[in-house]
Amino acid sequence: MEKGDRVSRWLFKSEPDTWGWADQVARGDAGEEWHGVRNYQARNNMRAMRVGDLGFFYHSNIGKEIVGIVEVIRESAPDSTTDDPRWDCVVVRAVRPLKRPVSLEDCKVVPGLEAMALVKSPRLSIQPVTAEEWQIICRLGGVE
Repeated sequence: MEKGDRVSRWLFKSEPDTWGWADQVARGDAGEEWHGVRNYQARNNMRAMRVGDLGFFYHSNIGKEIVGIVEVIRESAPDSTTDDPRWDCVVVRAVRPLKRPVSLEDCKVVPGLEAMALVKSPRLSIQPVTAEEWQIICRLGGVE
């Protein structure tokens, strides 16, 4: 994402009543396919991911807050939930929870986050996060 930056950062949105942070944590080091994405821009974001990239795990609809950090452990490959070759997915594993969830409302008012994709493109399910945004959210969430 950032020039000279080895690790790109992302935000993964999931409805917690379908797949929540606890579900992701329960998968352990094996991780889980981030399947079912049927949006070209979100798919293309996954295609740009590399092993070791980090992402925020965001509970959408219920909670509307960033609750944890995940890591990409397998790059984009065909989505196992469809025979349609247009759709790919990555595999992510839980790294750690945030000590304090960071809400969408926080992101809207905290300086440095006003241009974040979560604020500007709230419907996109997989979004890039800048290095500055990452640092601000980690600080708000109580992780370094």
